[in-house]
Amino acid sequence: KNVLAQFEDAIYQRPPLRSSVKRQIRTRRIYYLDFLEAQERKVLFRVGCEAGTYIRKLCFDIGEVLGCGAHMQELRRTRAGPFVEEQSVTLHEVAYGQMEREKSKDKKILEKFVQPMERALDLVPKIYVRDSAVDALCHGASLTAPGIISLDDRVKAGQLVAIMSLKKEAVALGKALSSAQEMMEMEHGIAAQTERVLMLRGTYPRLWKGGNKGNEQKSK
Repeated sequence: KNVLAQFEDAIYQRPPLRSSVKRQIRTRRIYYLDFLEAQERKVLFRVGCEAGTYIRKLCFDIGEVLGCGAHMQELRRTRAGPFVEEQSVTLHEVAYGQMEREKSKDKKILEKFVQPMERALDLVPKIYVRDSAVDALCHGASLTAPGIISLDDRVKAGQLVAIMSLKKEAVALGKALSSAQEMMEMEHGIAAQTERVLMLRGTYPRLWKGGNKGNEQKSK
């Protein structure tokens, strides 16, 4: 238990030989590493970690510190971002639901399996914008300060943010150029640079005027 506690926090990892990424040292954060039970030389533990952490390598490193060596026998993923194991469904359930939907023509049957895109953004800091700014963003425009209605106070400069409509619809993903406090004090200028548009153009009426480039398009 003492050794497991030593690995909680930022750790250095070099991806193993059999990996899909370049084998260079990188840092990953271990949020918690809880001992659950042990049976002879087998140990069961639960780990909460940053995306891209190699648990096989973590097991190996724990064995090195213990001095006895270790390897991973089995891995079970119970959460990925906002999605948890309890919410998962089997492919058989999906196939059965699709069959029932085709018979009844009731689209609500698939709501159990197909979740709205916004669910994937539950943990991403959000900026809510005026309706008049939405279509400009859908055409690739950057988000300017006048278009902001409200935002999460955890927004930081350089951070990925979700740009949302007032109906809590995902409009785009962007890179914050200022902190939340700075954005609320801005009267003009670009607050976030659009990285990926998520909403279809024309979903909201076009209320902006501008040139051909996305960063020249502004809304009132």
